[in-house]
Amino acid sequence: MSNVIPFPARVAAPEPELDIDLFTAVDVAIRDLRDLALRLRGDETGHEQARECLEMLSRALESARATG
Repeated sequence: MSNVIPFPARVAAPEPELDIDLFTAVDVAIRDLRDLALRLRGDETGHEQARECLEMLSRALESARATG
């Protein structure tokens, strides 16, 4: 007779608590995109995409700050 050893039940990882507000997240993303855009100088397509994303996030942040 064989001895069956059951695997322990899988416990789902807890959802991380949101410890950053949207304004801070967008502000940090803008900073990171600026850094990435500087590193992508040789890749014009990537640089343009980073620049467009940076402009979009900047406008969204300004709009959100204006409306409160």
